[in-house]
Amino acid sequence: MTELLGKSLEELQQLITAAGFQRFRAKQLMDYIYKRYIFSFDDMAQLPTDLRTWLKEYCVISLPTVVTEKTAPDGNTKKLLLKLSDGSQVETVLMKQHYGNSVCVSSQVGCAMGCIFCASTTGGLFRNLEVHEIVAQVLLFAYVLKERIHSIVVMGAGEPLQNYENTIGALRFLHEKESFDIGYRRMTLSTCGIVENIYLLADEGIPITLALSLHAPNDTIRREIMPIGAYYDIKDVLDAVKTYYEKTERRITFEYILIDGVNASREQAHELGALVKTFPNCNVNLIPVNGNEHIQLFKPSPRAIDAFKSIVASYGVAVTVRKEMGDAIQAACGQLKVQHMRQQAEKAQSEK
Repeated sequence: MTELLGKSLEELQQLITAAGFQRFRAKQLMDYIYKRYIFSFDDMAQLPTDLRTWLKEYCVISLPTVVTEKTAPDGNTKKLLLKLSDGSQVETVLMKQHYGNSVCVSSQVGCAMGCIFCASTTGGLFRNLEVHEIVAQVLLFAYVLKERIHSIVVMGAGEPLQNYENTIGALRFLHEKESFDIGYRRMTLSTCGIVENIYLLADEGIPITLALSLHAPNDTIRREIMPIGAYYDIKDVLDAVKTYYEKTERRITFEYILIDGVNASREQAHELGALVKTFPNCNVNLIPVNGNEHIQLFKPSPRAIDAFKSIVASYGVAVTVRKEMGDAIQAACGQLKVQHMRQQAEKAQSEK
């Protein structure tokens, strides 16, 4: 069976005409899926009967099923735990911002990066997501809301540059006018720093925003909290990021998770400011760690966060503290999946 989700208009045209049907039917098919949210071939009434019969025999639209859905009390954040066709589970989050609907997608089932502050790395990496599985996360929210999706952030489970071809393929598809028509400048990709693939991304010709998960002002601390630090020195990562900026002229965001007693001292704030001040028009996004029962890490006090922010800003760097959306629904990467797995295990144990 041929998967239709994530196929471009050109790909669908080739598929349809090769089967002996008229080229314009591909556009109708995309309209049904991405504009009208009709996923049953039987309900695509404008398509001729013989085409619908052929589609049912040879094609499929594989939408994941919702395992768990949680909505924050303020209604601005919704998280879905999805089950894919092979039984794998991934998470995706909708954030209602003042400028529109933003969807945070996962790029892998699990994660191999092993960052100590992230629940999505629990159990390691299972597999990469295919293009259609990344696209489906956005489509499900568009279907639920019946509203336009304004922006995409690839900050869910997984390292997107480790799943390079499928991630970039999905972003290119989401940009297509016939699908979601999301501008590249409204897409953000977060990476731990896969150096060689940052250089590849710089040559793609798609001006998305690059967010580097830095999280430490020096290699010693970074290696302690992010195993990838053993493979790529900060200098090499920053050289690649600087090349990305020079080729795309897109503002770089440095993500920095604040962990009390690990990387959040005043001295480390000075070190961070000195490290990133050479990047023109960059932004440092401070993220108080989202601790839970799986990781014994704690956020600094509000006073300490403000002091850290002020010190970094004194180096002429734009600094923000991430708004904590979705804490009540375990919206951080991997938390809902881990919680669901634990509940299932407890249920199975109680039934013995």
